[in-house]
Amino acid sequence: MPRGKARKYSRPSWNYRQVAVKTRSQMMDSRNFFQKLPIEVFHLILDKLSVLELSVFSLASKNMNGYVMDYISTMTLRGKTMHQNLHKTDCPEQECFGKHFRDLGILFKRCTMLLPTKERLKCILQKFSQVPCFLWETCSAPNCIGLSRYGTFLQTIIAGWDEIECQRVFHFLCEVTNLLNKIETVTTIRKPGLKCYEELELRYFCRKVLLDLSMNQSDCQFWLLQLLKPWPMVSQAHLLLILYGPQLSEGPIIWQDLVERELPQDALWELASSLLLLFNKPKLKDWTMQTTLSIFEEIVAIPQPWHVENVARLLVVCGNNFCYTVLASRVQSGFIRDIAKLIVYIILVCEKDGYEIGWVVHLVQQLHKSLGSEVQRFAFVHHLENTFSEIIVDLLYMYDEGNRLDNGNFFTATFLLLEASARFHAKFLHLLLK
Repeated sequence: MPRGKARKYSRPSWNYRQVAVKTRSQMMDSRNFFQKLPIEVFHLILDKLSVLELSVFSLASKNMNGYVMDYISTMTLRGKTMHQNLHKTDCPEQECFGKHFRDLGILFKRCTMLLPTKERLKCILQKFSQVPCFLWETCSAPNCIGLSRYGTFLQTIIAGWDEIECQRVFHFLCEVTNLLNKIETVTTIRKPGLKCYEELELRYFCRKVLLDLSMNQSDCQFWLLQLLKPWPMVSQAHLLLILYGPQLSEGPIIWQDLVERELPQDALWELASSLLLLFNKPKLKDWTMQTTLSIFEEIVAIPQPWHVENVARLLVVCGNNFCYTVLASRVQSGFIRDIAKLIVYIILVCEKDGYEIGWVVHLVQQLHKSLGSEVQRFAFVHHLENTFSEIIVDLLYMYDEGNRLDNGNFFTATFLLLEASARFHAKFLHLLLK
């Protein structure tokens, strides 16, 4: 090739093939595989999926979500969701029922996530209203666990919702169950124990659907406050007793036993826990520590003033902080004689139930320091010591009259009181002379 001449290159020829770009809507249009299937065949496919698999399938796309919604709107799902017999509580399959209804909650939560809260709740209620076990006053079976399963289902759906959304859920439940009217009837119109069946229905619904299955204490506190806030103080105390008061083996609330005889510690445990739930959360909106203390004072007077030992035992179970706050509040009101009597019964409860007596000594010391003058302090100690003597005299009187005490009970009660007095004074003197 001669030097100086540029080399010539031949440009290759490329053949470009035009490719049509389709949008997502075009791809999902007529070429959608599931749209080609008859609806009966498609439902046969969905029948093979578990409830949890259905919920995952509904997340694939908006169209898939619509398909699953159409599917669960049919009677086909009724066999998938309600095949368990809610009345056979001794059935071995009952152990997996909780997981089944949690899966149902996840399914409905995912399928209805594009709807507003009220529409979601309406959709859910429409599906479950066909089952009497999930509704108030529609199932008469004695051992039905329908409401507790409905509670599992509902708590799964609203898990993670903010407080405003949960308030809407509460208002919706009140609307469809007439809950507030029923609470008003039981707590303000009827006397305690007059309609035991209505009290038990209210307790069972609120506990199984809202309170017992809450994910944590904050959730339980939220639902409890929603139930209590609409009512005056006396009705709040009455409602709290209906929800958590002592029962006789799942039967009616033992109202008169609170007044007439001593109850064991486990009978008052749930009531104490509910009071602490309200007491240990300060700075709540529209709720203060004083509100809880006022409710306590109303509780121990329903249906009539309680037996003093039951009041003392409730304070002991509630713990040192709550007990001191209640007694200090009464000190400010000038009820020194009543406080002295209550402290003696607290000492007696500690002796009976095996609590350390030292915390009562510190409690007395704190209350003594809180009194404003030496006269009040002397009166407090004087009433405290006199109360021990008065209770022994009362025991002797009941023994002589043959009222409620036989020989064994008399000697047991006297021994416990004397032993409690000795332990308390020994610890008190030890602290004083230390």
